[in-house]
Amino acid sequence: MKATFRKGTAPLAVGLSAVLLAGCGTDRGGDAGGGESRIVVGMSDEVLATDPADGYDPGSWLLFNNVFQSLLSFPKGSTTPQPEAAETCSFEAGGSTVYQCTLREGLTFSNGNKLTSKDVKFSFERALGIDSDSGPVPLLTSIDRIETPDDRTVVFHLKAPDATFPSKIASGAGSIVDHREYEAGELRTDRKAVGSGPYRLDSFDEDRAVFSVNPEYKGSAEPQNGGITLSFFHGDQERLAEALTNGDVDVAYRGLGAGQIAELQGSRSAGDTRISIVEGTSAEVQHLVFNMDDPIAGQPAVRQAVAYLVDRDALVRDVHQSTATSLYSIVPAGIGTHNTAFFDRYGGTPQPDQAREVLRDAGITEKVRLTLWSTPVRYGPATDQTLRTLAEQLNASGLFDASVESVPLKQYEKDVQAGKYGVYVKGWVPDYPDPDNFTQPFFGPDNVLANRYENKKITGDIIPRTSAMTDRTAIEADFGRLQDIVAEDVPLLPLWQGKQYAVARAGVTGLEWTLDASTIFRFWEIRKS
Repeated sequence: MKATFRKGTAPLAVGLSAVLLAGCGTDRGGDAGGGESRIVVGMSDEVLATDPADGYDPGSWLLFNNVFQSLLSFPKGSTTPQPEAAETCSFEAGGSTVYQCTLREGLTFSNGNKLTSKDVKFSFERALGIDSDSGPVPLLTSIDRIETPDDRTVVFHLKAPDATFPSKIASGAGSIVDHREYEAGELRTDRKAVGSGPYRLDSFDEDRAVFSVNPEYKGSAEPQNGGITLSFFHGDQERLAEALTNGDVDVAYRGLGAGQIAELQGSRSAGDTRISIVEGTSAEVQHLVFNMDDPIAGQPAVRQAVAYLVDRDALVRDVHQSTATSLYSIVPAGIGTHNTAFFDRYGGTPQPDQAREVLRDAGITEKVRLTLWSTPVRYGPATDQTLRTLAEQLNASGLFDASVESVPLKQYEKDVQAGKYGVYVKGWVPDYPDPDNFTQPFFGPDNVLANRYENKKITGDIIPRTSAMTDRTAIEADFGRLQDIVAEDVPLLPLWQGKQYAVARAGVTGLEWTLDASTIFRFWEIRKS
């Protein structure tokens, strides 16, 4: 989703959503319609698309996850997909290339039209056929063909074993649209959406999107409010913070910077009960990437020396004000198979003696001149400062002469693809909470890093084998080895893993259920008294 390496995505910013834990309500009282309270959520991210065949950014997937149903979904706090529009789903016995789902009975779209297997087949084939540059097709390429033997049965035939297919279609990429409302070969451009999810989109313009509870919905969600209004602040963090303070919004989600969060936490500690904050889990990550074809960064000794010198704890403390945590592997904490390969190999504090030794052993005796390339917004508001701090850390060792260059996003992405940069920054927000989503996109064919790294053990052995394992408890050894290989080769250097926050006014509860590794902001869990 939100994959910030990929096309058509939004900045990797600190996600914001939840209330102070001590005040978090788990009250599920009231009827299934959630009462009459309408909640205003302010966010600085944009919603770039209302058509699921087009959107592949955090804001758009927020809309998709609430307006559309997928066959499967991630329950709160879980990384295992469960049936949603489907009643049951499973792989054919003994394999991972045929996946069959049976729909719930009586499903309808918000316009009253019946939802059948025809709509499911249409939705996937439509997304694949349109193949939008800013769409979710990268998650659907394993589909070979789809059969619908009856109105409630859908059978996916995959090109190759893909045990993560259930997780992929539980994401926004699996959104089901009404075949009578959408053209097969064209994107919808009227800013309208017709789905079968717990909410319906009533209106959408540049400044706000208005949602009401969908009375036609049949699924696992139980809305605890009477509707949601998204108020867009277009990257203006100060205005979003002011709107929250003034009561113009009830919740600030995705948009407040680390400094604002720290200030609000200080106010809360000082006894201000008007604003509540909760920290949630997140699998958002940021990496320093090395171009393996670069004459300097392409040298293993240079990359390993950088790995010995980076002080992640200082970075997250001083730049991110502890709104992130140090990351020591490509698979983040909270995702199965996570290990600490970089910590184990390079330590948790700067090791200048080891860095000097590895450079000298490679015959490098002069200061290494290195430019760290950045882009100021795409991967969070602190990205430039992050790289400046890294450059200072490298230079403090006396082994590097590092500098930072920051260029606009369009030029940055163009130059990365062309291989013009030796060292650059990338961020990643997962599409689904499985270690596969932190490895295959990075190291498989046409990987999103564009750093010319290839390891045949990873691409020819580990990835194909783990992709076929439907028992995800059996993949730990393989993914552990993969993480160790990456720490040895250092094609990238994990820096930090984000935390999720939201800031809410007093009386808003339930937001704690919207913050987990699935990155799904569940409208239906929020309640206002």
